[in-house]
Amino acid sequence: MGYIEQAYNVLHEWWRYLIGLILIFVFWQIIGMIPLLIFIGIEVVNGADLAMATDVTQMAKLLGNNVFLFLMLLSFAIGLVGIIVSAKVIHKQSFLKLTTSRSKIDWKRVGFIFVIWGIFSIGSTFLSYYLAPEDYVYNLDVQPFIILCLIAFIFMPLQTSFEEYLLRGYLMQGFGVLLKNRLAPLIITSVIFGLLHGLNPEVDKLGPIIMVFYIGTGLLLGIMTLMDEGLELALGFHAANNIFVALLVTSEWSALQTDALLTSVADPKEMAFSEIVAPVLIVYPILLLILSKKYGWSNWKEKLTGKVQVPAKEDYKIIE
Repeated sequence: MGYIEQAYNVLHEWWRYLIGLILIFVFWQIIGMIPLLIFIGIEVVNGADLAMATDVTQMAKLLGNNVFLFLMLLSFAIGLVGIIVSAKVIHKQSFLKLTTSRSKIDWKRVGFIFVIWGIFSIGSTFLSYYLAPEDYVYNLDVQPFIILCLIAFIFMPLQTSFEEYLLRGYLMQGFGVLLKNRLAPLIITSVIFGLLHGLNPEVDKLGPIIMVFYIGTGLLLGIMTLMDEGLELALGFHAANNIFVALLVTSEWSALQTDALLTSVADPKEMAFSEIVAPVLIVYPILLLILSKKYGWSNWKEKLTGKVQVPAKEDYKIIE
């Protein structure tokens, strides 16, 4: 049974997904934000300007890059708990079946794409640095960087997993069984992925074209999930992408304010092709080709645009 189709083996009425999303939001944006609000409140009581709590850059300056990053990632980790609770309590769905159609989670898939994308991220960053060193400031500070590494490798996979389990997992399966096709969930979840990142400060600096990158990345992750019948590749890619972005390059206008190795001082308006268009139109298709060869993907049209096959018998078996 395919990744979307196995949602028929759990409680899948539309109102359950609505209640689940409300519960996930409460965990993520209400309970998850309490630690951050407490830390900001302490700083304000101690005399900090309340205006500094109005945007990402100012909050990072107020609390320190590593503390702010940890608190932000913590909210996503708590949101991930909300997804697991929603799946288990509301849908009677196991964590395994929310993750993959395989009999067990394939960690080799997660590791393979993590390594592949990690190598590409490191290589492309240092190639860019070599070709245009004037666009970067080297700012390694050993102690904060070591702390950043610990935060990134421990907590950032929880943040990226939250996004994957919410979009390519919970909503992909939900829209699939409700709309009974594969293309609509692919497009809808990719657009939602773009919109969720639409409030990032990069949008103001790079302009609307950055949405090509966000939605394009959402499509890449959705295609991986549908073609591979599981979240493993999307989980590994997303974790590698965010970890190495956090460790390698930061800028004054990026959503991730970190003590990275390099600070970009390039004009963001000049980054449109190399940072936005090229990955979506050139790099992502090559990556999909590599994955298709390794994992023997076939029948692309049916898997990406075909109908979700409703089981012949409506006597669904709830999988615990």
